[in-house]
Amino acid sequence: MILPIVKLPAQVLRRPVEDVKFPLNKNVRRLLKDMLETVIHADGIGLAAPQIGKDLNLALIYLEQTGGPTFPIINPKITHHSKEMVKIEEGCLSMPGVYGTVARPKKITIQYLDINGEEQTITDNGWVARVAQHEVDHLLQTLIIDKLEKVTQGQELLPKYQK
Repeated sequence: MILPIVKLPAQVLRRPVEDVKFPLNKNVRRLLKDMLETVIHADGIGLAAPQIGKDLNLALIYLEQTGGPTFPIINPKITHHSKEMVKIEEGCLSMPGVYGTVARPKKITIQYLDINGEEQTITDNGWVARVAQHEVDHLLQTLIIDKLEKVTQGQELLPKYQK
């Protein structure tokens, strides 16, 4: 089922999340399937639970259109990041129409639980790193509007999202 995506200034995007408990119950498993349908429908590359109104510490990385993987990150933590920063244009499904330059560490190591509750660790300096950082920010109540160095598109929409 395609879920509605929450837009700023909705307060759910700024509320703390709760860690997901294991084993996953059927509602969380269904939510992950619905999040996949939603991110595909929205032409996104990642989606965090707060973006669909849930205070859960989980997100989905969807990189199939770039030849990358698709997987959930549950209770994720970035455990290491490089000092080298990279500036790339980003957008956000919770701020449609706004794009801008965001600086992030080039390389990260992220630990998370998979759907079986098994700890996974990934070190990456490509799209997985970029999307994981964006989605973990959502889980920490941080959005690109907080990190934009320069707006490249949609400047006129910012007041709507800054209420």
